[in-house]
Amino acid sequence: MAAPDVPIRVNRAPVLTLWAAVVAERLGHPADTAMSLASHVAGTAAQAKARRLGITEASKHEDQAGGLVQHESVPLLGRQVPVTRDEHGQLLAASGEGPTPAAPARAYVAKAFGKRLDEARATMEALAASFDPKELNRVGFRLYEHFRPEVPADARGWGAKGELHLPRIREAAG
Repeated sequence: MAAPDVPIRVNRAPVLTLWAAVVAERLGHPADTAMSLASHVAGTAAQAKARRLGITEASKHEDQAGGLVQHESVPLLGRQVPVTRDEHGQLLAASGEGPTPAAPARAYVAKAFGKRLDEARATMEALAASFDPKELNRVGFRLYEHFRPEVPADARGWGAKGELHLPRIREAAG
């Protein structure tokens, strides 16, 4: 394991995915539900940034308000995540194709963090545990903005890796 003050080179999307999963688990969601919801949060954040940078346009699945047309949803990090149940009754994020499985997001996060995944998760879990769950959900995205890797704000930052500093996660509660 690397020293805790050695930064992790990673882009923002897997950091947000892991953080959103940790927050969702703190809210009481099972691990697969949490990872599915987290995948949706990170995906919609990436889509919004791509539109802002002019990399892509709004999808045909979006309504005039800029969000997915939805029925049932759960709140996570300031977003309403549309949900559905899979064939086993498991609550998962809903997409145009049906339930969003957790396994691809879990593999994506594992690949992005590599050997440092457990260390990053434990640091995020400690931060999440320092908040009441409802308060965490309310301020969680701002916490993420405090510790997320720095990348260029323009198109050069799209998909670019930055440095995730674990001490900044620990300091985010302060």
